Amino acid sequence: MNTDLLSLALLVLVVLVGSALCSGVEAALLTVNPIRVHELAARPQPVRGAKRLAKLRKRLGRTLTVLVIANNGFNIFGSLMLGSYATFVFEQRNISGVALPLFSVGLTILVILLGEILPKSLGSRLAIQIALASAPILHLFSLIMRPLLLLLEKLLPVITAENELNTDEEEIRQMARLGSQKGQIEPDEAAMISKVFQLNDLTARDLMTPRVAAPTLNGSTSLEKLRETLLTNTDPWWVVLGEEVDKVLGVANRECLLTALLKGNGQLTAADLSEGVAFVPEMIRVDRLLTSFNDDKRGVRVVVDEFGGFVGLIGAEAVLAVLAGWWRKSSS
Repeated sequence: MNTDLLSLALLVLVVLVGSALCSGVEAALLTVNPIRVHELAARPQPVRGAKRLAKLRKRLGRTLTVLVIANNGFNIFGSLMLGSYATFVFEQRNISGVALPLFSVGLTILVILLGEILPKSLGSRLAIQIALASAPILHLFSLIMRPLLLLLEKLLPVITAENELNTDEEEIRQMARLGSQKGQIEPDEAAMISKVFQLNDLTARDLMTPRVAAPTLNGSTSLEKLRETLLTNTDPWWVVLGEEVDKVLGVANRECLLTALLKGNGQLTAADLSEGVAFVPEMIRVDRLLTSFNDDKRGVRVVVDEFGGFVGLIGAEAVLAVLAGWWRKSSS
């Protein structure tokens, strides 16, 4: 007769372990950071189970259906079978009147504590480890239960929905801020991440040096006559202008102009040493402007209005000043 009690105890253990595994894995899948999973799967040498986990998370509805079926199999069907077997065992000993209610209450408490609360807490805390370890088993169960899953997906189309990996600016800002608070990234890195998104809200007009303040040279003037201007003004780039209004001949590098003076080529004009100019509209977004500096080695652009008129000058350092936090929006 002791064999019956041992069998009952083993069945209780099976139900509790099965329920705990399903609950823990479910909590891990729902808690694991999808960006972290994507990063692990995208490595040149992916972490074991990462690619399979990424696929399971992409069809999260189907994966959760497998877990729900398994979990309820243990919790509901297992409990019913345990109740029937416990009734048989206790009746054999004529103690069913007292033992059966106590067994039912005890089993309920054990399932709640050991089959649900504790494993879900552990699953949330060790989400990535548990999710990676369980991915192959979940994949196998998905294949075994595929006919049932296809039937359920026909009845409940929402299960088939794919989970796309996406985020937005505010979420990334919050993640950077939290990472900084927890010491996972440096505070200055978090601040710079936030400022990157500011670039899309600014235009070249906001950062440019206006025409009235931009360094300009008359293209027909010789370097010898420009000597004093070049020595007193340290701007690295100059706009070379023609005789006509808004006629931009090019841009000249101050270092190149001074080098020509030192070599005794003072008779040359600013136009002779000017380089081709890159024009940008004043309403271009700064994030697009920043990428345009990769096209050539000149770190300067001439800003024009909608009529093509010269309105200002902007360099890569103006954009970098925003990222570094040096730039402050003027009150005007």
